[in-house]
Amino acid sequence: MGLFDSVSSVALNSALDGLALRQRVIADNVANINTPDFHAKKVEFEDALKKAVGHGSGAAAATTARSLEPTREDGNNVNLDEETLLNVDTNLRYQLATQAVSGQFSTIRAAMRTS
Repeated sequence: MGLFDSVSSVALNSALDGLALRQRVIADNVANINTPDFHAKKVEFEDALKKAVGHGSGAAAATTARSLEPTREDGNNVNLDEETLLNVDTNLRYQLATQAVSGQFSTIRAAMRTS
């Protein structure tokens, strides 16, 4: 197993992929807030990632599903408050994950300098 194939590295990359997809889906939901009959989508990957790490792989794919939130009279179910809070949470998680990846590379660079 190579350095970049470690469970933590693979899990961080899976998390970044899932969070990036969630950011795109949130943007699409918000962009369609006034589109009649538009149904928001949700991105899920945390449970799959937890299981993958537990099984020693760390590789997990994000999935999208239609939101089951109630619809308005126009058939649209995008909730701007919910999307805004989810966007803030997603951005903070993405920043944390990128800092973790950066920390891994810093450790590798430091190890290379001392050899």
